[in-house]
Amino acid sequence: MIYVAYFILAFSILQLIVAIVNLLYYKKINPTKLSDFNGLISVLIPARNEEKNIANLLRDLQKQKYQNIEIIVFNDLSTDNTEEIVRQIAKDDSRIRIINSEGLPKSWLGKNFACHCLSKYTKGEYLLFLDADVRVKGSIILQTITLVEKHSLGLLSIFPKQKMQSLGEYVTVPNMNYILLSLLPLVFVLKSKFASLAAANGQFMLFKTSTYFDTLPHEKNQNNMVEDIAIARYFKKNKISMACILGDETIQCRMYGGFNEAINGFSKNVITFFGNSFLIATLFWFVTSFGFVAVYKAFPFSYFLLYLVIIFSSRIVISIASRQNSMCNVFLFIPQQIALGFFIAKALKNKLKKDNQWKGRNIL
Repeated sequence: MIYVAYFILAFSILQLIVAIVNLLYYKKINPTKLSDFNGLISVLIPARNEEKNIANLLRDLQKQKYQNIEIIVFNDLSTDNTEEIVRQIAKDDSRIRIINSEGLPKSWLGKNFACHCLSKYTKGEYLLFLDADVRVKGSIILQTITLVEKHSLGLLSIFPKQKMQSLGEYVTVPNMNYILLSLLPLVFVLKSKFASLAAANGQFMLFKTSTYFDTLPHEKNQNNMVEDIAIARYFKKNKISMACILGDETIQCRMYGGFNEAINGFSKNVITFFGNSFLIATLFWFVTSFGFVAVYKAFPFSYFLLYLVIIFSSRIVISIASRQNSMCNVFLFIPQQIALGFFIAKALKNKLKKDNQWKGRNIL
């Protein structure tokens, strides 16, 4: 028991260190001096039944301070009013186009195919892939171009600030940031050569056009349901410079509308954070959920109090870095851990049944 307790205590300290490193590394996407870049940027939006979101994003893009953009929406066989909404907005803005899907090939997953198809219609020097539920404002486009040029990146990806409205979202959504920011120092994404230390978020992926067409990342990962991380690792293996950063108020996203939707959504990719190992994912959940028992039984009470300070300090630091309510995440610690267990359990269930439905399609 004593060795298990030592391991748990050491692991909690490591998580806190990683969280602090991520907070200190946090790169604000508001450089003091913006690039003088004035070329065309292609903004590419895959959309399947996004009538609730697509107008908001298109209006946001129209308000961007950098205006030399083309906006192309791929209508992925939507059965709602997505196409009509885009066409209505496009009437007053010649920069906006819509491409309708002619069907999904058997070897492809929907979003991967949509992104690949979108790339064929571009003319820009950069390709910016945005999910339809993302919201942007200010100079986010030119600010990220500035970072790409500063670090000579082939890919820049951002984890947007997550907007949450329901209790179900507050219980589930923060888990993504907790896992990422307590296990991976984001500075390693930029500095390290190891593919295992790569990360990206498909909600915002900015490629140099030349790099994209040299690598064809969506085509090479056409049937991978976690294509963003797969692309990041592929770039690392091919020694293409990339970075992944945290967003601020200039880029936000409401990923899911409630508890059940979040469970279904996160079960698609939660295991990827653990090297696609259900064993490691389960051990992580068990240690972070019940590690206090071993520490309490093996050490003096003062060590137990220290352990509690460490784990809650990690939550607070991660919340600050993620622009989330730290006290809310501390208060909801237990429900969030339960939700994480649900993610892993559902992911295992989906894998065993080979059935993972998302937007009306089986993605396994």
